[in-house]
Amino acid sequence: MRGDGDGILGGGKRSESSLKVRQKWLKRKEKWLVVLGVVLHAVYMLSIFDIYFKTPIVHGMKPVTPRFTSPAKRLVLLVADGLRADKFFEPDSDGNYRAPFLRSVIKERGRWGVSHARPPTESRPGHVAIIAGFYEDPSAVTKGWKANPVEFDSVFNRSRHTISYGSPDIVPIFCGALPHSTWNTYPHEYEDFATDASFLDEWSFDQLASLLNRSNEDPKLKQLLLQDHLVIFLHLLGCDSNGHAHRPYSSIYLNNVKVVDHIAERVYNLIQSYFKDDLTAYIFTADHGMSDKGSHGDGHPSNTDTPLVAWGAGVRHPAHNFSGDQLEGAVQFVDEHKHNMPTPREWGLEGIERVDVNQADIAPLMSTLLGLPCPVNSVGNLPLGYIDFNKVDKVEAVLANTKQILNQFLRKSQLKQSNSLNFKPFEPLKNYNLALERIEHLISIRDYEAARKLSEHLRRLALEGLHYFQTYDWFRLMAIITFGYIGWMIYVLLHVLQSYTSLSEKLVEKKQMVHLRKNTGKVYFIACLFSCLVCSLLLLEHSPPLYHAYAAMTIFLWTQIFSEYEFLLFLWRDLQRRESRYFIKLIATCIVSILILEMLVKSFTDRKLYTWCFWTVGVAAPIYLTRSIPWKSRVPIIVLLACWFLSIFTLMPAEIPENTWLVVTSGVVTMMIGGVARHLDLHSEDDKYWLSLRTNDTSRPKFPMLFHLQITLVGLSSVMVVLSTSHRTKKHELLAVHQLINWSIAVCSMVLPLFSATGVLSRLTSIFLGFAPAFLLLSIGYEALFYCALALALMAWMLFENVHRYLSKASLFSASVKAMQNSILKHDERCLQLSDMRIALTFMVFFNVAFFGTGNFASIASFEISSVYRFITIFSPFLMAALLIFKLLIPFMLVICAFSSLTKVIRVPLLGCYFLVILCSDVMTIHFFFLVRNTGSWMEIGNSISHFGIMSAQVVFVLLLFALTNVYTKDIQTSSARHLSRKAM
Repeated sequence: MRGDGDGILGGGKRSESSLKVRQKWLKRKEKWLVVLGVVLHAVYMLSIFDIYFKTPIVHGMKPVTPRFTSPAKRLVLLVADGLRADKFFEPDSDGNYRAPFLRSVIKERGRWGVSHARPPTESRPGHVAIIAGFYEDPSAVTKGWKANPVEFDSVFNRSRHTISYGSPDIVPIFCGALPHSTWNTYPHEYEDFATDASFLDEWSFDQLASLLNRSNEDPKLKQLLLQDHLVIFLHLLGCDSNGHAHRPYSSIYLNNVKVVDHIAERVYNLIQSYFKDDLTAYIFTADHGMSDKGSHGDGHPSNTDTPLVAWGAGVRHPAHNFSGDQLEGAVQFVDEHKHNMPTPREWGLEGIERVDVNQADIAPLMSTLLGLPCPVNSVGNLPLGYIDFNKVDKVEAVLANTKQILNQFLRKSQLKQSNSLNFKPFEPLKNYNLALERIEHLISIRDYEAARKLSEHLRRLALEGLHYFQTYDWFRLMAIITFGYIGWMIYVLLHVLQSYTSLSEKLVEKKQMVHLRKNTGKVYFIACLFSCLVCSLLLLEHSPPLYHAYAAMTIFLWTQIFSEYEFLLFLWRDLQRRESRYFIKLIATCIVSILILEMLVKSFTDRKLYTWCFWTVGVAAPIYLTRSIPWKSRVPIIVLLACWFLSIFTLMPAEIPENTWLVVTSGVVTMMIGGVARHLDLHSEDDKYWLSLRTNDTSRPKFPMLFHLQITLVGLSSVMVVLSTSHRTKKHELLAVHQLINWSIAVCSMVLPLFSATGVLSRLTSIFLGFAPAFLLLSIGYEALFYCALALALMAWMLFENVHRYLSKASLFSASVKAMQNSILKHDERCLQLSDMRIALTFMVFFNVAFFGTGNFASIASFEISSVYRFITIFSPFLMAALLIFKLLIPFMLVICAFSSLTKVIRVPLLGCYFLVILCSDVMTIHFFFLVRNTGSWMEIGNSISHFGIMSAQVVFVLLLFALTNVYTKDIQTSSARHLSRKAM
């Protein structure tokens, strides 16, 4: 007889041997399926960089020697790390400008504008763009603190000698392997966020001054300094460190702007008095800005807009009463970044010509001023608005810049053509030689304006050609990856149907399960032939190894799917026998699931959707409950309040303002929640809706004072929040005793839940209290209260599912009886049903709320570095990053612990639910895969990459969290299935 439930319930006898064979096969399949999922998502995650963001570096181009006389003999580059454009140009509260010297340069003898950086707005990519003239692919952020050898061409490489002083994280990147350089850095210990870091800028200046003083007594050093093509680079880290520690609107950061301006003035006076020849060019800029919360990394204008001031030899003087027309030679890069935006009135510079540039344009500007070949990998456009050349030299400078970019295009075209069986050239540049000959002809007849315009047009086409070859293989790769994701989801779905639903019982009853994969030889033979063909084509094209991996995984997945053809046929026949109402239920479930997942996709850009979601659930769920259970059970009101409380936080700003007392208040709320949960655990023995969540063991607990100890640690952590913060705000270093106490509280509190009672409510309360001290010590504002709201909402979810289970116990009992015949399930687990999709979808909602409840996890700038100052203030990037990641993990740990406990309460297989979660996340992954962008604003580009990366990593991320939280949840006990079965019978 066929059941009318969500699955097919079958019975019958089977041999013991067939049961064992089936059990071994399914268990073995499940293990390698998990491994395959981890490997597949890790490899496919890299595909967007092969499709959209391949490294721009190619080798084999010859430098283009300029055909003009250099106006400058030397160049001074000053980079103020982390200096925002608006904080540099705007006045202070008294109406005085913070950079009086550089403003005088802008008004009297130099040029100015805004330099637009691109994500990732980190130190290494920013300096590479300034000094080498190209944008590293977004994955280069992983090299942010790696002092690797110089692996690309740069202005420093082309110089006769480079002198550099500054941070140990930046200077060695460019000078560490450069033989013609003199450089030095301060120790890492100097980068202490608890102090005013402006002294680091003073250190760099003092090093330069000391070098010049020593040269008066060292003839060899003097001769080195007097030669041409000399570059002096000072890296000024103060603004970056003070911005992280104190925010860019703090008095310390704003005062550091004045310090930087004063250093620029002293450097200018020092160089002028030393050389006395007016043959020095000066460039002042920044590698990136700083968000209001003291971080950087994404594409927000506060991070991408940096100041640029140039003056000295070869630089044009300011143009006053500027009309705002398009500048001579103004260009747009392929990202369509908007230039020549109106100057804010408060900057007080409306009447002076402003020349905005892309950050990579600074490298050809420096090379042109020094008369050096542009770095061979540069994609920067020479900003003519900055140089003071005659018409002939101006055209020659643009032509040299064009030829250098064209050489890159020709090299990439040559490499692609040599490795392609069906090469498709970039049509607009098929006759580039004719264009070059035309430019030379125009120069010979002195039509310099036409020659310049034609050179700029050719340069623009060369940049478009570079973009064309950067994404040459995108269509083929996207097709392979898409089919791979679809194949993975189908294969996972087939495994769930075979292993965790009652559908498998029907197969065993017909004696098909053991022999399902016996007659698959033809499938594997065809797959092998197809794989050999694809690999041969990729080898002939000299494709990278990852291309082979993408194709091999996709072919392998579809081979596995087609090898299940007998099961697919059985599934099709079974669906044909179903009643129409089952199809209605199936279609409705699919539609609702897709709508919820699309809502989650949209929530990555609009967090307010979670507010509407929890407001709706906060109304609908209690209404559903009150139709079946009384209000006095307290469950409907708890669900209502918990959902509405959590809905508040996604309305709050992603920039978390510091509020120490709100953190302390959150500590008090945490203790209150713990107390209420403890009371319910001990005094709800008469409430049947709480029974399975309570501790069933009536014997004396092993550690009766454990709860009180945890409450004490939460209170102590709240006190340490006040003490540590108040001490740091006085610009003191973190006291060693405070540091020791904070570390001890955080570590000890996380161990205590292991010794708590094994009841669901008791253990989850202990876990909540166990992670609370560490989270409080890492919090700076309302995110500490979010931790409490998330815990309450998770408890409301468990209560709702527990009540639903109680109300549906008849159908669940029927499923559990059939589950006893399914060898892969444990004795107290039931088969998955179609309605269990709500468990996976609810988990996805909570998991994403943990991502975005207190900010934008997809943005690098959401990592609030001041969160770690109660544990460490000395700059240590790896330890600080570890603490930040741990803070972000804590809400996920709560969600996973609640999810694992819930599967025990409602007696569904944890791994089966995990596979449903992976199916849901991969639906979102495919959506984000097609939303990845490499054009448009840099904020859109950066966010599209991070969104796809987050969803791709979720299969690994969730699996790791399951492994971590299993330490806390593995011994949780609920009402046994046997007891419920006896009672029902």
